[in-house]
Amino acid sequence: MNLQNITLTISAASEKQWPTGELPEIALAGRSNVGKSSFINTLLNRKNFARTSGQPGKTQLLNFYNIDEQAHFVDVPGYGYAKVSKREREKWGAMIEDYLTKRQNLRAVVSLMDARHEPSEDDKLMYTFLKYYEIPVILVATKADKIARGKWNQTESVIKKAVKFDSRDDFVIFSSVDKTGLDAAWEAIEKFL
Repeated sequence: MNLQNITLTISAASEKQWPTGELPEIALAGRSNVGKSSFINTLLNRKNFARTSGQPGKTQLLNFYNIDEQAHFVDVPGYGYAKVSKREREKWGAMIEDYLTKRQNLRAVVSLMDARHEPSEDDKLMYTFLKYYEIPVILVATKADKIARGKWNQTESVIKKAVKFDSRDDFVIFSSVDKTGLDAAWEAIEKFL
C-alpha cells in the first residue's frame, strides 16, 4: 500500500450504516488508552488522522478508514474504563459484537494490549471471544518504548501466557514513539489483504 489516499468512509453506529462493497477489513480493538489512535497514525504515517486524546474512550462509533481503496481499517471503541454509563457501555458492547460476528468483510483483528502491564480481564475476554469465533488475531503489544529492550521477551511471554496465545496468530512488539514493530505490523496485516 502506498498510503496516498486515506479517508474516513463513515462513523457507523449500526449494521445498516456499514459500508457496502467488497473491501477487506482489519478491525483494531483494545482497551481505552492502549494507544490505538497512535498505532493507527503511525501505521498510516499521519500525525493526527485518528484523533488521540488524553481522555480515554473518545471513539464511540465504528470508524471505517478507507486505505487507498484497497482496505478498510475499522477503529472499534475502546473497552475498559471510559467514563460512560453502564447502559452506554452495553450499547457499545452490542455494536462491537454485532460487527465482529456478522461482518463478512472482516479478515482479522489487531488486538492491542499495553506491553507495560499484564493483560486485563477485558483483554483476555476479547482474545477468547475472537478465538471462539475463529477470527484471526494480530496481537500488538503497544508502548514498548516504555520498557527496557532486554525485557521484551519476558513481556511477550507474560502476555502470551495470560491470553493463552494461539501460535497461528501474529505477535508484534510496537512503539509509536520510535516506530519499533512498524514493518512487522504491516507484514502481519498485509497477509489478510
